[in-house]
Amino acid sequence: MSGSIEQGTSQTHGNTHILHFLVRLPRPMEQVWPAVATPGGLGSWFTAVDVLEPRLDGVVTLRELGTGRVTAWDVDRVAEYTVGGGGRVRFHLERDGGQGCVLRFTHEFQGEGESEAGWRSRLERLIEILNSSVT
Repeated sequence: MSGSIEQGTSQTHGNTHILHFLVRLPRPMEQVWPAVATPGGLGSWFTAVDVLEPRLDGVVTLRELGTGRVTAWDVDRVAEYTVGGGGRVRFHLERDGGQGCVLRFTHEFQGEGESEAGWRSRLERLIEILNSSVT
């Protein structure tokens, strides 16, 4: 199994920055979902999660980004967190054949924030974790 980051783009509109990545992952959506929607999963490759209420409008605290709300939640498909100071982070999973999925990742923020290279590094770590996990 493998995975790849096929596309990474960065846009700036005034003071708003938007990073997009298209990532092919080696596992089905149901196996990737915990990595983007649970404290343990996010903590393994992204940042420690102090609070995560897994529902629309639930409270979320992502240690590196701040506290805010779950602004989209569709189990096994979409998790979006909007946090003060850290902007909006969205994970959108789609099926990609029988054994894999595609992650459409977006990070939108104001002012200074994480670089494209920083997110690429994190997403590479996610791929490594999924490649090494046992089904």
